[in-house]
Amino acid sequence: MRDKREHRCLLAYILLALGVLGLFILNVCIGSVGIPLSEIAGAFTGREGDGTSARILWDIRLPRAAAGLLLGGALSLSGYLLQTFFNNPIAGPFVLGISSGAKMAVALVMVFFMRWQLLQGREVRVTSAFMILAAFLGAMLSMGFVLMMSRKVSHMSMLVVSGVMIGYICSAVTELVVTFASDAQIVNLHNWSRGSFSGMTWENVQVMAVVTVPAFAAVFLLSKPLSAYRLGEIYARNMGVNLKFLRVCLVMLSSILSACVVAFAGPISFVGIATPHLVRKLSGTAQPLKMIPACFLGGSVFCLFSDLLARTLLAPTELSISTVTAIFGAPVVLWIMSERRKGRAA
Repeated sequence: MRDKREHRCLLAYILLALGVLGLFILNVCIGSVGIPLSEIAGAFTGREGDGTSARILWDIRLPRAAAGLLLGGALSLSGYLLQTFFNNPIAGPFVLGISSGAKMAVALVMVFFMRWQLLQGREVRVTSAFMILAAFLGAMLSMGFVLMMSRKVSHMSMLVVSGVMIGYICSAVTELVVTFASDAQIVNLHNWSRGSFSGMTWENVQVMAVVTVPAFAAVFLLSKPLSAYRLGEIYARNMGVNLKFLRVCLVMLSSILSACVVAFAGPISFVGIATPHLVRKLSGTAQPLKMIPACFLGGSVFCLFSDLLARTLLAPTELSISTVTAIFGAPVVLWIMSERRKGRAA
């Protein structure tokens, strides 16, 4: 029986890795200008090809695909940490209002900080690191309210409702901020708030990697205490787990990961909720040591697939990636809720 589980988990890893590789190649090849695999191979081996195709490949397609891979994995991992922390299957950065808090902070920076720079006669420049910091502070603000509510309510369903209300408040503040924005800022805010991987540069990808890769490594190092934490706080305490430190790490890491996503791609819905459950069903295991890498790969697959559809489904019009992720993610959430209800009825 154990060998069967191990083989299923290994097969899931192979499928997810092949899915990431295949979708990455499709995202690079498919678009308004088709780029054959031979040209892609030539670009990597240094052979000269069509100049236009090379620029599209290096300046647009590859950074965008790399961003989808990194940010999709980060969003899925953030959702997994929140679900483990709150012991709630539908907890996620979007549902609990954490993404909305990060969105609010970024909107404040994009409107007021940039206007202040203009009034001071300075060059308007907001670095990627500054945007991530702003998104992180907004995410932590929302997370603080969620943690405060978690001590006041006894049912996890009420906690989710509280998170949704916090998200609405942050969205209302964001809309208020938009009224003070210029026409150009309104367009930028609107496009960014819909969620998209367009306009990514290699500089953006480099900052994403600097944030995401160490965060992933830190989460992976927490896999052993997370295994104990899943079995109950008393068991974890008896196993020598520092619960206070573990909770702080979970909150900080989930906020950093979701903030990185919002800062670059805007709020993206349902990936953080749906992917951990799909990965768990595929791999047949809930062990954090195996779930953490699988969740990262699963989030990458989900976002690369959604971004491919967003670009090509109604081309040349590009859909919001949140529109596509909601179409596939919302049914998963409904399925999760129905499964839990059946379990309680049984």
